[in-house]
Amino acid sequence: MNFLNKKTTWTNWEFIPLKLCIASAYLLIGMYFYEYVKAYKWPLIALFGVTWVISMYWWIKKMRNEN
Repeated sequence: MNFLNKKTTWTNWEFIPLKLCIASAYLLIGMYFYEYVKAYKWPLIALFGVTWVISMYWWIKKMRNEN
């Protein structure tokens, strides 16, 4: 189980989708408590999904290139 022990390098532009993914997940969790954020539920779910797929694709690509 050395999967989590591997080191990779990331540029700043590669962190943008990862940060958007984390931020949109945070807002989705926070949306449970605030009514005025519920209007943005589906755009946030879409943003989370797209940025999650991009982040996972880049991460797996980097892991394969380093091995």
